Amino acid sequence: MSTEMLSSRIEADVKAADNIRILSAAMVESAKSGHPGGAMGGADFIHILYSEFLKSDPTDPHWINRDRFFLDPGHMSPMLYSVLSLNGYFSMEELKNFRQWGSPTPGHPEVDVIRGIENTSGPLGQGHAMAVGAAIAERFLCQRFGEWMSHKVYTYISDGGIQEEVSQGAGRIAGFLGLSNLIMFYDANEIQLSTTVEEVTSEDTKAKYEAWGWKVLVIDGHDTDAIRQALKEANQETEKPILIIGNTVMGKGAVSGDGASYEKKTSTHGQPLSKAGASFEKTVEGLGGDPQNPFVVFPEVVALYLQVKDSNLRYAQSKKEQQQEWAVQHPELAEKLEDFFSLNTATKVDFKTIEQVEGVATRAASAKVLSVFAQKVENMIVASADLSNSDKTDGFLKHTTAFKKGDFSGAFLHAGVSELTMACLANGMALHGGVIPVVGTFFVFSDYMKPAYRLSALMELPVKYVWTHDAFRVGEDGPTHQPVEHEAQIRLMEKLQNHKGENSMLALRPADAEETTVAWEMAINNIHTPTALILSRQNIPALPIEKEEAAKAKMGGYIVKDVSSPDVVLVGSGSEVSTLVAASSILKDYKARVVSVPSEGLFRRQTAAYQESVLPMSIPRFGLTAGLPVTLLELVGTNGKVVGLNHFGYSAPAEVLDDKFGFTPEKVASQIREFLGDK
Repeated sequence: MSTEMLSSRIEADVKAADNIRILSAAMVESAKSGHPGGAMGGADFIHILYSEFLKSDPTDPHWINRDRFFLDPGHMSPMLYSVLSLNGYFSMEELKNFRQWGSPTPGHPEVDVIRGIENTSGPLGQGHAMAVGAAIAERFLCQRFGEWMSHKVYTYISDGGIQEEVSQGAGRIAGFLGLSNLIMFYDANEIQLSTTVEEVTSEDTKAKYEAWGWKVLVIDGHDTDAIRQALKEANQETEKPILIIGNTVMGKGAVSGDGASYEKKTSTHGQPLSKAGASFEKTVEGLGGDPQNPFVVFPEVVALYLQVKDSNLRYAQSKKEQQQEWAVQHPELAEKLEDFFSLNTATKVDFKTIEQVEGVATRAASAKVLSVFAQKVENMIVASADLSNSDKTDGFLKHTTAFKKGDFSGAFLHAGVSELTMACLANGMALHGGVIPVVGTFFVFSDYMKPAYRLSALMELPVKYVWTHDAFRVGEDGPTHQPVEHEAQIRLMEKLQNHKGENSMLALRPADAEETTVAWEMAINNIHTPTALILSRQNIPALPIEKEEAAKAKMGGYIVKDVSSPDVVLVGSGSEVSTLVAASSILKDYKARVVSVPSEGLFRRQTAAYQESVLPMSIPRFGLTAGLPVTLLELVGTNGKVVGLNHFGYSAPAEVLDDKFGFTPEKVASQIREFLGDK
């Protein structure tokens, strides 16, 4: 490149970065809320990334071989919206409506691939952990279909994200697996929302990531040539994930009313420049814009990004031609690839032929189904938080191998003791596409995963959560391991509606082995929301129904034992249903119908007539739950009774706890008589 051309390019880079700074500051100023400082500091990197390295197809946003960009600090949304506007994904009018009702530019980005947004971000740390999951998915797919479909996963993290505990799990796993397709930029501006970084930590971030097995580059985050060279070097790496530490300036370009620098101020992190003590007008002027009309893209920047669009189109066309040649040579693989991304692989499973053993724990029944999946569902990735032999995800592992550095021929991830990280990785896998992620741990540890499964629900991702050891019957491990309030929490999530008006999660607590098979069938076919399978540690007696009748569980709730003109309807899910069946046989003086409701949310989606046929309003209802009574309250109604726990568990054998807590069939029958005697 000639000196003249180089000078012209440098000038264009400065113009583009300053344009991003102006748009970012203006969006926050217009909304009267937001975070301008970080966005202004990251403008140089994001411009170089999007104009030279990030490959996409502007005419085909869902193109499977596009590079992915995962933003971790969602508060830096103005930066992302601004650079995407240069790429034609957002109009100036949409930027003006930042943070407003109905706008496609919310305060924190929400996944919208059509507009170039790959992930919902905001809770710090989760965004870059999703990127690790996407990088795993990319390696998994390339192992099966070839390196012709390789692409990069870029992610952007801030000081806050680096400090969030989830970063340790994500960093450890990425380094351990040698994910050289993962490139992370750390915006090290030394400023946080309420403090400077030095008031919070003195750790050596470079050394930490190197210890995990990352390649680390340290640059001036405003030197466009240094950024360019670092990204080139990162793209050439073949053994390690790459961390680019960019030393940047919070509020780059911000000035006060008298024109003095107002950079490196904590105040610009989380409020408009005018409220932070800087001058919005002087800042925009200094960056080359018009403070009266800041929502403008400079002509030089328009021209530059038209070239970027043309370059991306040519790149995508070349890659698609390569894929077409591959598909002609490998028609069966091409068909399989299509099935992978349409999540159509479960059609190979005949659930009716899965033979369960009566009276086993539902975690064991789940293992039987997972063993079939391992042999039939080729795009499933199962992970466990160091519990595979206890949550029984090893039913899958026994038919495959675990991921190792440079070897993704297997389909199992040993995540280690890092439940939140594992769940975030699963979200990233689902966002990438082409794979079905499953994660397993004890139900009590779903507490660690709440931030991630909430985002699963918000992003409408088909992640499968396998939560075992579902009740106080964990027994001897004591109250720390006995979930009491947990099902109530999940049922609340199940009742929460997403943007489409659907239940945001499908929560299934099967009552025996056959119901578990049906629950897995529902889970694998649910490609629009996350699914929770809540499974027992202890053996459960089989329900008094034929195998085919268990399919009625697909209605969310159904009758498992009936009588003519019942005096009472007994309602439960999971382990408690068989207890109710046994109690009903003891009730010689009353006729009882027993109903299993593995999913209240799904049951409430049925017609009013069906719900009435299962739970008639005219008949008293009695509910039994190993959790908080509120878990069944809406199903039982205000005139019914729910027996549950209002206290934590104790350390003792399960059968002792059943007796002490009043959950034996005899004691439940006594409580039913007491309830009906009061009616």
